[in-house]
Amino acid sequence: MIDEIFEKFDGAFSENTLRAYRSDFKQYEAWCATNKQPSLPATADLIADYVDFMTTEHKSATIRRRINSLGTIFRLSKNPDPTKEPEVVLALKRMHRKIGRHQEQAAPLTRDTLDRLLEQCGSDAKGHRDRVLLLLGYETMRRRSELCNFAFEDLTRVPGRGHAIRLLRSKTDQEGASKLIPISTSLHSLITEWQDKYQLEGVILRSVDRHGNIGDRLNSGSIGAILKWLKASLGSDVNNCRFSGHSFRVGAAIDLLEAGASLETIMLKGGWRSQDNAMNYLRGW
Repeated sequence: MIDEIFEKFDGAFSENTLRAYRSDFKQYEAWCATNKQPSLPATADLIADYVDFMTTEHKSATIRRRINSLGTIFRLSKNPDPTKEPEVVLALKRMHRKIGRHQEQAAPLTRDTLDRLLEQCGSDAKGHRDRVLLLLGYETMRRRSELCNFAFEDLTRVPGRGHAIRLLRSKTDQEGASKLIPISTSLHSLITEWQDKYQLEGVILRSVDRHGNIGDRLNSGSIGAILKWLKASLGSDVNNCRFSGHSFRVGAAIDLLEAGASLETIMLKGGWRSQDNAMNYLRGW
């Protein structure tokens, strides 16, 4: 059943979104099978029971995401969508009262911490790649997959405005309207030096093995591991932080806020469409 549904979705969503939808539906489908219930068409009572079940095993953010995924799948496959029915709304409220809304957030990679991490980068190919990653992530405030999709041909110069890099697609721009993101002269020089020194074409960020061999691209899941490795030689004040790909966005947003930038400016630079989403990054800090 899942394969028939997702054949219709092919090409309409990013690969990451489809992967998440498929995983969320399979979890739901397996629970239905265990409880001898048909997964489609879903009823409000069934989804409410599923929320109650997940409350014992998962965090609230995971539960909300799974219910949102199911709602999208139900609607787009022309099945009844009971996820907004009173029974489900009440189940989600019970869930929040029981386990709360707290969501562990990535530690902010602010400019002072960024500079300390840059000092840990070596002079070899891996060190050069790591410097590009750190500055590109901080200056563009992009998500992991978006960082890994930037290509050398995306670099440009805007007359009277300086260097920029074009973001062709993003989580909030699935149809490729694209946008230009300003970058510093130092980052532009670092990227072009990386390209020229190692004769690279295509995507900017690449894997580098322990022998210095440069791969075709960097897997977005490796960004957290790179940050963890770079912080290993720093003091305990940083080693206790949970850095991830989102740390660039959180840190840069906090720096902008402390520099007096308006919420609208922060949303524009970070690519947030909702004030609530932007405030989720800032409120906890």
